[in-house]
Amino acid sequence: MIEVWAPRASRMRLRHAGGDLDLHPGGGGWWRADAPLADGDRYGFVLDDGDAVRPDPRSRRQPDGVHDLSAWFDADAYEWNDDAWTGRQLAGGVVYELHIGTFTPEGTLDAAAARVDHLVDLGVTHVELLPVNGFNGVWNWGYDGVLWYTVHEAYGGPAAYQRFVDACHGRGLAVIQDVVYNHLGPSGNYLPEFGPYLRDAERNTWGSSVNLDEAAVRSFIVDNALMWMRDYHVDGLRLDAVHALLDRTDRHILQEIAEETDALSAHLGRPLTLIAESDMNDATLISAREAGGYGLTAQWSDDYHHALHVALTGETVGYYADFAPLSALVKAATRGFFHDGTWSSFRGRDHGRPIDPRIPTWRLVTYSQDHDQIGNRAAGDRLSQTLDEGGLRIAAVLTLLAPYTPMLFMGEEWAASTPWQFFTSHPEPELATATAEGRLAEFEAMGWDESVVPDPQDPDTFARSHLDWAEVTAPDSDPRHRRTLDLYRRLAELRRALPDLTDPDFTALSAEADEDARTFVLHRGAVDIVVNFGTDAVAMETGTGNLVLTTDDAVSVHSGRITLPARSAAVMTR
Repeated sequence: MIEVWAPRASRMRLRHAGGDLDLHPGGGGWWRADAPLADGDRYGFVLDDGDAVRPDPRSRRQPDGVHDLSAWFDADAYEWNDDAWTGRQLAGGVVYELHIGTFTPEGTLDAAAARVDHLVDLGVTHVELLPVNGFNGVWNWGYDGVLWYTVHEAYGGPAAYQRFVDACHGRGLAVIQDVVYNHLGPSGNYLPEFGPYLRDAERNTWGSSVNLDEAAVRSFIVDNALMWMRDYHVDGLRLDAVHALLDRTDRHILQEIAEETDALSAHLGRPLTLIAESDMNDATLISAREAGGYGLTAQWSDDYHHALHVALTGETVGYYADFAPLSALVKAATRGFFHDGTWSSFRGRDHGRPIDPRIPTWRLVTYSQDHDQIGNRAAGDRLSQTLDEGGLRIAAVLTLLAPYTPMLFMGEEWAASTPWQFFTSHPEPELATATAEGRLAEFEAMGWDESVVPDPQDPDTFARSHLDWAEVTAPDSDPRHRRTLDLYRRLAELRRALPDLTDPDFTALSAEADEDARTFVLHRGAVDIVVNFGTDAVAMETGTGNLVLTTDDAVSVHSGRITLPARSAAVMTR
C-alpha cells in the first residue's frame, strides 16, 4: 500500500516502471493504492492532469536528487547486529557533533563509521549528526533539507545510514540525529503542490512557517521522528530551532513528539533522547509534563557558550556584549541561563526565565564551540585559529567539566586548524547569487569585515572545511594537536572518575570570579576548577586539597595556596 496526503490535488497517479497507476481518494485529503513496488524501484507522483512527476513527500531515497524520481527503500531488509544494544541515557554523557560531509575526506557515512574508534578513545558517548536528509546540490550544512524522510545520497543513502548506526552501537556509542521541522529548503520543496504544509502568511527566519494547524502535517513530523528511532535505530533527536515552531494548539508539537517518543522507548526497552535547540531560555521544554512542561530530555544553553567565549577571547560584539564581565560566566555556570528575565541588549528587551533548581543540570547541553558558533562567523574560524594554547586548554576544561552535558564539535579535541565555513552547492544561479549576497549583507549589518566572508558556492569553501586527520596521525604534525587530544581524553576520563563531576544538583554548585585578576573558580561538590584567564601569573588561597589535573606544568600548590601561570587551569579535590 502506498499513500500520500495531497488535498490540493483533484487527481493523483503513481508513475513507475510499469506505467501510471491511479490512486484512490481515501478521505481527509489522502490518496491510496496497492502498488507493486520492490526495493530500489523508481517512482513518483503525478498531480492533477499534468505530466510533471514529483518525488514522494515521504521518500526514503532519492538516487538522482530531490527533483527526480524516488526509489522505494525497504528499511526491514537490513540485518542488524545490535540486538544486545540497550541504549545510553544522556545523563553523564559526552556528545560529539559532526557533519558527515566534512568529517572525513570521503564525506560518507561508511567513512565516518571507520573513525568510530577515535570517538570511543576520546570518551564520547553520543554522536550527534548534523541533518542528513535530502537537499538540492551535493554539499550543504543540511539545514536546507526538503525531503525529511531521505538520507542524502552523496552520504551513502539510507542503507549506509543503517550501517553507520550499527557500527556505533557495536562500539557502545549512541546516535543522535539532528532534524529540522521548522522550515524547508529553498529548492526542491514540492510540498505546497500536495497540500497546505506551510503557512504562506507567516514566516520565520528561513521562510514560510510549517502549518502545525493541520493534523496531517503534524503526523508528517511525528511519524518522521519515530522513523529515525524505529527504522534506523537511532537513540534520539536534536530538534533544530524549536522557537520557530509556531503552534497554537492545546498540545504543542514538541509535547506530542515527546509523548510518542516515550511510548516508543517503553516498547523498545531502551532510552530515547530528545534535545531541543531553543533561543527562548525557557525550561518549559525540559520540565516534566506533569508540571506543565513538554517533557523533552534536554536543551542547548547558548548562554554558557557566550560567557565562556567572551572570557576566552574578549570579543564583545553583537550578542556577546552582555557577557563581558566574568560574573556572566559565574551565573551561567551555576544557574544555567544568564538571561533569565534580565535585559538583553542584543534583543532590546527582557529575556528568558529562571530554571527551577530541581531540574537536573545535565538537562542543559553546553559547549565552547559548535557548528553555528563557528560556521556563522564571517570566516568560519575555530577557537584554535585565534586563541593561544593556554586559552584552548581552558576551553577544554570548562567544556568537559561543566555542570551540564558537554558537547564537542568535530576536530575541537585536537585543536583542528581547518575552518568550518558556511558552504552550499545550489545548482540554480539565482539562488546561488542570493545566498552569497545575503551572507554578505548579514555580516555587514553585524559590523563584521565582509571582505573575509568566503563565497558559500565556491567549492574551495567546502574543501577547506574538511578535517585534516593528518594533524593527529602524521608523525611530523604540530605537537600541539596531540597535546590537545591528550588533554581532552584525560578530562573525559576524569569526568567519569569523580562523582562530583556528574552530580546533577544545581544547589551543589557555586562559583566566584575576580574581574581584575581575571580568575574564575567553579565549585562542584568537593571538586574545585580553578582558572586564570589573565596574562599574568596569580596566587590564590585554596585550603587543603589534592591537585588532580593541570593544563600547565608550572601550576603549583604550597601551604594552601595555588599558583597559576597565565592562561592556565587546574582541578583540585578537597
